[in-house]
Amino acid sequence: LPGHGQTPCLGYVHTMEEMADAVKAVLDHLGLRRYVMVGHSMGGYVTLAFAERYPNHLKGFTLFFSTARADSDEKRIDRDRAIEAVKHNHHRFIRQAIPNLFRPRSRDTFRKEVNHAKAEALKTPLQGVVAALEGMKIRPDREVLLHFGPCPVQMICGERDPVLPFKMIEPQTRGKKVTHLLVTENGHMGHIEDREECTRALLDFADSL
Repeated sequence: LPGHGQTPCLGYVHTMEEMADAVKAVLDHLGLRRYVMVGHSMGGYVTLAFAERYPNHLKGFTLFFSTARADSDEKRIDRDRAIEAVKHNHHRFIRQAIPNLFRPRSRDTFRKEVNHAKAEALKTPLQGVVAALEGMKIRPDREVLLHFGPCPVQMICGERDPVLPFKMIEPQTRGKKVTHLLVTENGHMGHIEDREECTRALLDFADSL
């Protein structure tokens, strides 16, 4: 994604649409035409933008600990606070933010994985973090895609997700296109905290398409 890994920043704001375009460019370069897309957290917002812009390329997609709704007014205020914190000391922000994605008891169980996640996140430049936060803040509501989208949708959520509590996500799981649902017992990082269960659910969804 722009502003992540070895991909430079495009500007002060990276919209979800711009990120979706970047993903599409990579898939085109690889010669792929039809695929199942899985988007974790912000990646889910990118996936929704992709589904809106390139519907004919998706066989299905998974919102993996993500939401189809736009930020609430309260959440936008939180994003602004996060942006200021990043600008003040972006390494400290990352070191504090990453562990908070996990259920409290998971932080000890998966200490090695938490430290690895922090190390990877610390490679993201300050402007990459800010641009992503700004882009998430202004993304539109795309819940309509869960009812009238181009393909089947899977949703995987965490019962104790500190970022996107299941009680907030649950109404979205009733979308007509949501054909597969998994609710894990842990936090926001299901690919670590509930790896086997999530992997099995993802493969079952892909095999059903």
